[in-house]
Amino acid sequence: MSSYSLNLLLLTVFGIFVTSNTQTIHKRFEYKYSFKPPYLAQKDGSVPFWEYGGNAIASGESVRLAPSLRSQKGAIWSKHPINFDWWEVDIMFKVTGRGRIGADGLAFWYVTKRGEYTGEVFGSSDRWNGLGIIFDSFDNDNKHNNPYIMAVLNDGTKSFDHKSDGSSQLLSGCLRDFRNKPFPTRARIEYYANTLTVYFHNGLTNNEADYDLCFRAENVQLPRGGFLGVSAATGGLADDHDVIHLLTSSLHSTQQGGQQINSAEQAKLSQEYQEYQKKLEQQKEDYRKEHPDEVRDKDGEFDDWFESDGQRELRQIFASVGHVQDGVRELSKKMDEVIGKQTNSLSMLSAVYSQTQTMQVQQPGAPGQAPVQQMPMLPITRHDWDQLMANNQLVINTIAELKGFIIDVSRKTDSVVGAAAGGVAGGALNQQVVNELREGINNVKNNVAGVAQRLSSAPPQPVCPSVSCVSTTMLLTIVASQLGVMFLYSLYKERKEAQAKKFF
Repeated sequence: MSSYSLNLLLLTVFGIFVTSNTQTIHKRFEYKYSFKPPYLAQKDGSVPFWEYGGNAIASGESVRLAPSLRSQKGAIWSKHPINFDWWEVDIMFKVTGRGRIGADGLAFWYVTKRGEYTGEVFGSSDRWNGLGIIFDSFDNDNKHNNPYIMAVLNDGTKSFDHKSDGSSQLLSGCLRDFRNKPFPTRARIEYYANTLTVYFHNGLTNNEADYDLCFRAENVQLPRGGFLGVSAATGGLADDHDVIHLLTSSLHSTQQGGQQINSAEQAKLSQEYQEYQKKLEQQKEDYRKEHPDEVRDKDGEFDDWFESDGQRELRQIFASVGHVQDGVRELSKKMDEVIGKQTNSLSMLSAVYSQTQTMQVQQPGAPGQAPVQQMPMLPITRHDWDQLMANNQLVINTIAELKGFIIDVSRKTDSVVGAAAGGVAGGALNQQVVNELREGINNVKNNVAGVAQRLSSAPPQPVCPSVSCVSTTMLLTIVASQLGVMFLYSLYKERKEAQAKKFF
């Protein structure tokens, strides 16, 4: 039982010791080893704290290391080596191309000496001393294992094996597709406590935290004080290789759960703080005495910087009154417009009334009768037009009746004259025929009198313009000419069809 208690005590002490010495990683952004948009490149085309060359092009939004042309190479390198041991680099890039297969790829470098801008290994120099994280998009060994992300260590004595895509030299890697993604792809490379970890963002979403682990390698020894760089290259196939940002952070460790200060030290620190506060107040008081004009009252030192509740309410009241004044001003404008329209209407009515009075003076009524109110002439209405058409139809019917009566009288007159020429006995006309003739003439007179009475009672008709109509001879001539043209056209068409049939 005693041994069990001893073991439990040892485990408790060990747990407390481990807990008191646990470490956490603190990041510090290093702007001298980073670049990002929107002001990535300056007006002169340079990137602060970085140098680029080869076929690389820098803009305000990204650095295009290698364009989508054959045999293009480019790189960008930091001007100064890093001065911290542990670091983390976040790279956002895009590799886009028209073809299903791209080439050659992109690489991140941590080396003791800056590489070339048009080197043999993805745009950088071969036989480097340090680390290379290579994003290879072309399958040189025909193993169908590309695009591929791999880490390659070199001590400056080895050449990169392009034929095998560096498979015999890689430290670790993962198969990930980073070409033609809807969003930029990302890679987060972390080197801390001799452990290399690479996380990859596939670019299928816009979530910045959507990383997955690519690989982790331990016991990785990298030289201190290396340069950071990114390079890219194209071959027979070509892609656009754009780096949008490269963010570098230094990693530092601190211990958690440090020793708690005792009460004596806490009292000492509190006493020192109070003494400091008293000294500060004394210095302020001395300054106020020496500069009474420049120093404000202690209680109202910041009164002028902020508005009080009363000032805020007064400002709101003034703002409300201003809005009311604007509304009244708009209403006044509307009232002026309405008054102007009313004035115009009154002036028009006055003009009409004065014209009516003038017409009454010019055309006075008969003695003993009230003057007739005559309004100015107005356009003809639909009712007046219908009445005019009815009167015209009445005149036409009356004329037709007169024509019939005249024809009847003429026929009877011709018969009387023929009978007289035939030698009627006694040289006297037939009494019956004469009576019929008289009756017909009387009917004609009565009809003519009725028509005259109707015409006199009908309102005056508007004078219609005389229209010259086409004569019968002209109409027949036009019809004959049209028939002739149609006949000639039919003959012409039959001849054309007969000639066309000869070719078949």
